[in-house]
Amino acid sequence: MSTPASFGTGLAATVAFVAGLVAVFIAERVLGVGSGRVTLAALGVAVAVGATGWRVVRMLAAPPARRSLERWVLALYALGLVALVLYFVQGDVGTALFGAPLSRSAPRLSGVLAVLFPALLVCALLPLALVETALVAMARAPVPETGRVRSALFSGLGMAFVGVLAFAATYVATKADATWDLSYFRTARSGEATRKLVLGLNEPLQVTLFFPPANEVGEAVRQYFRDLEPESPLLSVESLDQAVEPARGKALGVSNNGSVVLSRGDRREVLTLGLDVERARGQLQRLDAEVQRRMLSVAKPRRIVYLTGGHGERADTRPVPGEAARPSVAQFKELLRAQNVDVRTLTAAEGLGTEVPRDAAMVAVLGPTSELRPEEVTALREYWEQGGRLWIALEPDGAALEPLLQPLGLRSLRVPLANDRVYFRTTRQVSDRGNLGTASFSSHPSVTSLSALGSQAAVAFPGAVALELVSPPVPGVKLDTSVRAHAETFADLNGDFEPQAADVARAWPLVVAVEKPAAGEGKPAPRAVVMVDADALGDGILGNVGNAYLAVDTLRWLSGEEALSGATTSEEDVPLQHTRSQDVAWFYATVFLAPVVVLAVGFFVTRRRGRRAPRSAAAVGGAR
Repeated sequence: MSTPASFGTGLAATVAFVAGLVAVFIAERVLGVGSGRVTLAALGVAVAVGATGWRVVRMLAAPPARRSLERWVLALYALGLVALVLYFVQGDVGTALFGAPLSRSAPRLSGVLAVLFPALLVCALLPLALVETALVAMARAPVPETGRVRSALFSGLGMAFVGVLAFAATYVATKADATWDLSYFRTARSGEATRKLVLGLNEPLQVTLFFPPANEVGEAVRQYFRDLEPESPLLSVESLDQAVEPARGKALGVSNNGSVVLSRGDRREVLTLGLDVERARGQLQRLDAEVQRRMLSVAKPRRIVYLTGGHGERADTRPVPGEAARPSVAQFKELLRAQNVDVRTLTAAEGLGTEVPRDAAMVAVLGPTSELRPEEVTALREYWEQGGRLWIALEPDGAALEPLLQPLGLRSLRVPLANDRVYFRTTRQVSDRGNLGTASFSSHPSVTSLSALGSQAAVAFPGAVALELVSPPVPGVKLDTSVRAHAETFADLNGDFEPQAADVARAWPLVVAVEKPAAGEGKPAPRAVVMVDADALGDGILGNVGNAYLAVDTLRWLSGEEALSGATTSEEDVPLQHTRSQDVAWFYATVFLAPVVVLAVGFFVTRRRGRRAPRSAAAVGGAR
C-alpha cells in the first residue's frame, strides 16, 4: 500500500534530479568559464546522480504494486543522465578523451550529439513531469492506478516526440535554404509552336536575359531558354546583369534588370518581367505565348490582313442603320496582332471596288449582313485567282455571298443548323440547341493543333449556317472539310430548334479549306477557308481554347506557315465559373446543410450511447 509520505519522497527525488540538471545548465551556459563553472557543474552532476541512486533504493524497497511505476520513473532518470553524458562528450570531456575537440576530429559525430542530447533531455523531462503529477494526484489512493500513470507516460512521450520533430523540421528547413510554394505555380515550358518557330530560323536570333544572380524570376526564364536553345544553332542565349553591364543594356534599350531582349539585326523586342516572382507570376505562366509573340515580330516579316467593311461585317466599326448590334471581333483582331499581323480595314473607299491592295497577305470577310457589290466580288475573285488568300465567315441571317462562294465550289443554304443532343447550354432555353459544339476534325494542316488536342479543344459555333459542296465540283478546286458537325445536326428549316421529317440531319461541314493550283510558275497557290459562323470568331467565344486554336491555325495555313502550327503551353490557372443558381446552391449547402448534417450525426451518436448506458449499468448491478 502506498502512503502520502512515500509519494512526497519520490517527488523530492525528482525535484533534486531536475535541480541538478539546472545547475549544470547554469554552469555551462551562464558562467561559461572559471572555477565556478566546474564546481557548479560537478555539484549538479552529483545531485542528479544522487537522486537517481535514491530512486534505485526506493524501487528495490517498493511493494510489488508500486515497483513497476518506480521502474518507469527510473528509466526516465536514466534517459536524462544519458543526455547529460552525451553533452559532456561533445564538449570538454570529449576533448580530454580524444585529445582534440570532437567538432574537429569527428565533425559529423559532434553534430549528431549536439542534436541528440537535447532531444533525449526533452523525452526524459516532459514525461517525468506528467508521471509525477499523476502520482501526486494518487497520493491518498490505497492502490496506485497503473493505467493512469501509463497514460501520463505515453502522453508525455508523444508531446516530446512532436516537439522534437517540429524543431528538427524547422532546423532542416532553415539550413536547406529552400522555398516551397504549395499553391499551383509553374513557369510555362516552350510549346510545339515556339519550337517549330526556332527550328525554322534562317538568320541568327539573339536572346539577352538581364537578371541578377540568384533571382527566382531569372532562373525560371533561364530554364525556359535552356530547353529551347538546342532546337537551332541560330538561337543564341546570353545572360547578363544590367548593373554589371550597363553599356550592353543601354545598347539594347534596357535600363534595369528583369528584362528579356530578342533581337535580330536592327529589329528588337523587349519583354519586361521584373524581379519579384509574385508580380511576375502571371507572365511566367504565359511565358511561352509572350516569347512566341515577340519572336514572331523579330524573326518573321510583318504581314497585312485586310478585313472588309461597309456591308455590316463583324469587323465594321460603323453599324448598319436599323441592324441590331452584334458582338464585335476585337479579340480576334488582338489575336491577329499577337501573330505579327497588321490589321487594316478594306472598304470601297479604300479601293475594294477596284482591286485588293498588293500588300495584302490575306482578306477576311466576316459575316456581312448585305451582299457585296459586283465590282467588289470581282476584285476579290481576281485576287484569289492570282494566289490570294480569303477567309470567309457566314451567318444564317447574313449575306449568301453566292458569287464569291461559287468559284470555291461551295453554296450557303441560309438555313440555321441545330442539334437537340450535342450543344452548349447557355440560357437553358430551347434556342440553345443552335449553339453547336464539335471535336470532329480532319488531318488538314489548317486544324493541326485541333487534331492533336482532339476532344480537349472542342470548337463552339453559336449560330451556324448550312453549307454544302456544289455538284458537280468546280474543276481544279480541292476541298477539305476540316471541321464537321455532329452526325445528328439538322438543318432547321422552320427555326423551331426541333428536328422535323423534312430537316436533313448529317455531319454538316462547319469549316472547309479550299485550295487551287497556282495560276503560273512562281506564283502562290490560291487558298481560302470558309466558316459557317462568324460568331465563332466573336468576342467571348474566342476565349474558348478550341476557337482560339482554330483561328491561329487557319491564319497560319492561309499565310503558308502551317509548319509553325502547334500548341502553345500555358500554366495559367483556369478560373472556376458558376452560374447564379449554382452559387445559391453552394451558399445554402455550406451555411445550412453542412451544419445540419453534423448536428444530425452528433444527435444520432449520442442517442446510441444513451441507449447503451442503462443496459451497461444494469449489467454491472447484476454482477454485483
